[in-house]
Amino acid sequence: MHIMMCFLLISNIVSGQSESNPRKAIWTKISPYFAPPAEHKDKYGDFKSPLKFYSGKEVKSKADWAKRRKEIADRWNGMMGTWPPFLKDQKMEFLDTIRKDGFTQYRVRFKWTPNEVTEGYLSVPDGKGKMPAVITVFYEPETAITKGKLERDFAYQLTNRGFITLSIGTKQASLDKTFSIYYPNIEQTRIQPLSALGYAAANAWYVLSAVPEVDASRIGIMGHSFGGKWAMFASCLFDKFACAVWSDPGIVFNESRESVNYWEPWYLGYQPKPWRKRGLITQDNPVKGLYPKLVAEGYNLHELHALMAPRPFLVSGGSEDPKAQWIPLNHTIKVNNLLGAKNRVAMTNRELHSPNPESNEVAFLFFEYFLKYNGTAALK
Repeated sequence: MHIMMCFLLISNIVSGQSESNPRKAIWTKISPYFAPPAEHKDKYGDFKSPLKFYSGKEVKSKADWAKRRKEIADRWNGMMGTWPPFLKDQKMEFLDTIRKDGFTQYRVRFKWTPNEVTEGYLSVPDGKGKMPAVITVFYEPETAITKGKLERDFAYQLTNRGFITLSIGTKQASLDKTFSIYYPNIEQTRIQPLSALGYAAANAWYVLSAVPEVDASRIGIMGHSFGGKWAMFASCLFDKFACAVWSDPGIVFNESRESVNYWEPWYLGYQPKPWRKRGLITQDNPVKGLYPKLVAEGYNLHELHALMAPRPFLVSGGSEDPKAQWIPLNHTIKVNNLLGAKNRVAMTNRELHSPNPESNEVAFLFFEYFLKYNGTAALK
């Protein structure tokens, strides 16, 4: 009996510590996902090191990395197309208001490129004071607020956890029903569409940061599949996003996977119409635009991942991002090591492409840890 009472007392003490220190309790749950499995630890594959300048000179210090980081960003933006000035001073137009259980949902409109407006949903939890926020991106904004497939209602779930959320999507008009942004128009696009989506998300950051209840220093971004690509490019190319979750976008080029289709004209293979037939690259169905140049010259998306350092990100991996993706991710871990930043790169893995309750739980806890409980500061 005495032993049992001691066990219960210790259990209560541990439980009480977890309740009084939610940041520590969350870290206990998510920390296993910040380490690659043994078979992929310290493996770097054939990917060119971000810690070497394009000249071949090695990056040896934080000061070197600042220069190298700028070199990467300038090179990629030069290849993909330079963004127009940000739309920093606009305010959302509120179109509709619906009271929900524990939060208020607004249908909103704002300008996300200099010549286009978009609509989405702003959800604000009950409460006072500044709150963390997450932008969710997908084909359309309704899925994230529960009007789509199961386990993709990211905005709704995060709002219920105390985050202000802004759900946005895009259905740009085109004859073959593709989804992207063509700036300034589909006939004469000056920016590769996937980069243009990143620019649009940056403008969404500015308009969300102006909401009085939002803490602008604690805004993240999350998306799945198409939205995962969008969230990845937005967070890598725009450093005001505090952290990010990329759900199964295919984080590096892979021409054997039809869904990892960065070569398509609505991603990184834009060319004026007529466009190729969508699908895998074949001799009879080749690709044009920027993508074949990137591959031929040895570029890959791990260089963009490195631009996140030291900001944290989670790859919520499925069929397109298996455990072997730790190999390109190891390059960003190495950059973070140089910067003295630990535990900033994480990955979960599931068999199927679609998110599931387990993968979503880790993703939401990731945001709680880094945005709600300032986990980045705890890891310094």
